[in-house]
Amino acid sequence: MLGAVLAAAVVVQRSQEDGAAARGSGSAPASWNTAFAGSRGQTGDAQRTTCGQVLAAQALGVTHPVLPCGAKIVLRNGENLVLSEIIDNTLVEPGRQLEVTEALARLLDLEGTSEIEWRFATEVTG
Repeated sequence: MLGAVLAAAVVVQRSQEDGAAARGSGSAPASWNTAFAGSRGQTGDAQRTTCGQVLAAQALGVTHPVLPCGAKIVLRNGENLVLSEIIDNTLVEPGRQLEVTEALARLLDLEGTSEIEWRFATEVTG
């Protein structure tokens, strides 16, 4: 019994050390995810998000129903690549997996609802 407990403790310690090394390197490439995305439309006067931000017309940000507020992500639509963050958790239009502000949609050249790619930002990408 004691041997099994010691063996389990060694495995847990090695897992923690491996995880620390992986987190510290920052050079491991992040894989791309795909999502149906579209603009959340024009912002209203002093529109507040579920993350507590007040949106202006030129605000750049992403709405995702699960990711935490402030999470940094990179969005890619064709050749357009933009670093942004989660600013809201309530989608405006059904059938989408994420939404971007109107200003961010223009930067991404995103029209209507389209499939785009996204990933978490790493130290290399910002």
